[in-house]
Amino acid sequence: MDAGYALSGLAIGAVVGMTGVGGGSLMTPLLVIAFGISPAVAVGTDLLYGAITKAGGAWVHGSKGHVDWRVAGLLAMGSIPAALVGILLLKALSVDRQAISSLVSSTLGIALILTALSLFFRERISRIVRIREDRIGPATVMVGAILGLLVSISSVGAGALGTVALFYLYPRLPAIRVVGTDIVHAVPLTAIAGLGHASLGTVDFHLLGSLIIGSLPGIYIGSHLSSKIPERMLRGALASMLILIGGKLMF
Repeated sequence: MDAGYALSGLAIGAVVGMTGVGGGSLMTPLLVIAFGISPAVAVGTDLLYGAITKAGGAWVHGSKGHVDWRVAGLLAMGSIPAALVGILLLKALSVDRQAISSLVSSTLGIALILTALSLFFRERISRIVRIREDRIGPATVMVGAILGLLVSISSVGAGALGTVALFYLYPRLPAIRVVGTDIVHAVPLTAIAGLGHASLGTVDFHLLGSLIIGSLPGIYIGSHLSSKIPERMLRGALASMLILIGGKLMF
């Protein structure tokens, strides 16, 4: 079983390194469906897994100049406080976290499929939908806040929705820098949310170790491969990944 966890970590780590998406969106459903892990533990464990594995990808992308640090900072200004609020709400309220996670995942599934389809028509939409220059900063902080709340509850959204949002907020940002920036932003967000879940007792550290053994080399390989993929192909891969993730979340 540990070998299965490690292989899963390797495959998903490579996907995250190449596209910046797929961590929570693929790993959490995989743990629940394929390995029978309870949804609450899958979410908490996946958050810490994402923080550790994406740290390796962030280092690679940062060293290659694939990160817009200003944009990553704006996202974090909104996401970190929102993640803390999400954890505090889970601690304070007596709620069915599995039901909440299912609701959020289903909603995200529909949203991701729609946004994935829109990626294929990115240029056409960007000519119609434009955000004023002076509103891009506040809009980025707001997007970060939405991501922080969603991630703290369901572990889904840091990569998938973050990547799509950056494409529309910053249409001139190359795809490789969108991926790098999104990965860097996800590191502190998932770390804080994961530690919050650890305080709730919903992290399996043995499972976490097995996943990391496979994922660290996977994300390292994927991060290096991403710079060798043409932007049009990378954007197509991102859209395809979002459709796959959306289908998995919905069904």
